[in-house]
Formats: sequence, C-alpha cells, structure tokens
Amino acid sequence: MSFDPISFLERAVQTPSHEGVDEMRALLVSTLEEHGASPTIDDAGNVVASKGEGQPHVVLNTHIDTVPPHVPFERTDHEIRGRGSCDAKGPLAAILAAFLATEPSTGTLTLAVTPDEETASTGAAHLDLDADAYIVGEPTGLDVCVAARGRFQGTVTIGGTGAHAAEPSAGVNAISGAAQAIAALDSFDAEFGPAPHPRLGPPTLTPTLVEGGEATNRVPSQVTITFDRRSVPPESADRLFDLLGQHLRAHTPDTLSIDVEPEDRPTPFLEAFETDPEAPVVTALQTASGGEVRAFGAATEASYFAKDAPTVVFGPGHLQDGAGPVAHGEREYVTISAVEEAGVALEDALETLFDSE
Repeated sequence: MSFDPISFLERAVQTPSHEGVDEMRALLVSTLEEHGASPTIDDAGNVVASKGEGQPHVVLNTHIDTVPPHVPFERTDHEIRGRGSCDAKGPLAAILAAFLATEPSTGTLTLAVTPDEETASTGAAHLDLDADAYIVGEPTGLDVCVAARGRFQGTVTIGGTGAHAAEPSAGVNAISGAAQAIAALDSFDAEFGPAPHPRLGPPTLTPTLVEGGEATNRVPSQVTITFDRRSVPPESADRLFDLLGQHLRAHTPDTLSIDVEPEDRPTPFLEAFETDPEAPVVTALQTASGGEVRAFGAATEASYFAKDAPTVVFGPGHLQDGAGPVAHGEREYVTISAVEEAGVALEDALETLFDSE
C-alpha cells in the first residue's frame, strides 16, 4: 500500500489536537502500522519508529499537538486549510512520506514525533537518540533553517507599600515602580545583552502581561510583569535572569522590592541554536529542496536536538504570508504542492545522507 501524504493530511487536520493528542497519536500509530512500520509510544508520549542499523543515524522529528482554538478543515483545489495544516501536520505528512519511502542500506533512520511542542516540550526533553543529524518539521516555506532564537519567559514582581489613595505619599506605589521597571527592560540589552547575531539579529525583551493593584482607592502594594525573551547565542537562561535582576534593581528606587523569577516549567527553556551551514544535513537538504539557507522565525524543539548533533528546521507552509499570520492564525493553510515537494526533497536528502557514508 503506497502512502498518500495528502490523504493523511486531510485526516490529520480533521483530528483536533489542541486540547489533547490521543486521537491524533492513534491516527499516526495506525498509519505507520498500516505501512509496515513498528512504532512505539514511550513514557513521555513520543511516537518513535526506526529502520536500519548503524551509522549514520538521522532523525526526522515534528509534533502532533496544535494551539487552540481548533479551526475546521477545508480543502480547495490547491490548499488544505484548518488548524495544524501547516503547524505542523503538513510537515508531518511530508516527513511520513520520506520515512516510509526510505530504506537505508547502511545507517539508521528514526522517526520521533513529540506530543507537546506548543506547551512544555516534555516529549522532546525526554528523547535521548544519540543521532548524527536531525531534521525538524516546521513551516519554513521549504527553506532550510539552520538557526533559531530561543524563548525564555519570566516574571518581575515589584513590591511597594499599600496606603489610602487619599494619602499616596504614605505608601510606595508599585504601579509607578512597574513603569520604571518596564522602562529599564528597554535599556537592558544596551548594557548586558549579547551582540546582534549574524543570522538572527538582536535579542528581544518584551513585557507581555501586567497584573497588579488591590482596590481602586488604594495605593497598590504589588505588581507582576510577565516578560518574553527571544534570545540569541551565546546567551543562556541562567545568565539572563541573573543579569536582569541586577539591572532592574539598579534602575528602580530602593523603597521597592524587585524579584525576577523564571517561568516554572518542567523542562529546560528552548535556547537559541545555530548549525554550521556546511554540515552534510544542510547541504543535502538545500540541494534537494532548492530552498534558501536561513534562520527560522520562531523558537522550536530543534533547540534540544542541536545540542546533540547538526540540526535543521524544514517543511511546507509559512509562519506568515503577505496577508498576515498563517501558523496559529485563523486562516492557517498549506498548499498541496508544497507538502508533496517537501516529501520528495526529504526523501532525496536522506538518500544523499545515507549514500555519502
């Protein structure tokens, strides 16, 4: 039975996976079994299947979860529309086509599909595959992405002294302190930030949520600012949080308390990564796809794998197009031709990688 990536993609997009992935994972497992593979589900919910043995070991990876809300399936002559069509069930369909079509005479090909890339990445953090190269499926417009910024999240809690609003001088206003702290976020990189990266540009530090105040007639005693950090090499999460605390303390009055804390999460933050553009996995996939070698626009689980071996991000679809957001958007879509082209390019690149050894 030959595998049809478009038929699979139609079924996948009609399988909601924004609240749980059990149904989508069952579809993936049954599809692999129908085509002769022997997948397993590990303790973290990853679907893993391998063929061949020895070196090189190449891993194909993507994820089956999607962001809410679900967007219903629709097909036109040229497009598959709906939630997950490009992020990342379109890339998954292309990866499946390549995995099922490839029979390495020497070396090992592994498919590893994670369940929670959009949230905590516990699946990816659990994987220990000891590979020689990773190809991570995400919507890149068939470009070969060799770098991505990291994503850290944390909070700044400003503590003041509550008082009656009729006598504001009797207290210390945490909201006023928050305004000073937000201004200090803007100046952090000039003092402590890494230099702009040749591919990724400068890091960003963005306040995304402010919560505070207890009553309309009371000087507020506490405000919490949530911030989003998009990092570039060589910045680590530990270094960011340490330096940010020092910077904010130096730029706010001593009458306020300042507490900087990382997001409480069960897995490491996704840190920035960069792969050598001359690595064999890059050249093989670029030659096969004809795509540009560039940076990816979002944080990705490729961050975990890049610590192990050269890693690229590749797939059909776009994060955004000329009309606005695509991935995670209300008009998410992928073109049928791009999914088919991605599958062929992946198959050709794998043939090159296994034949080159």
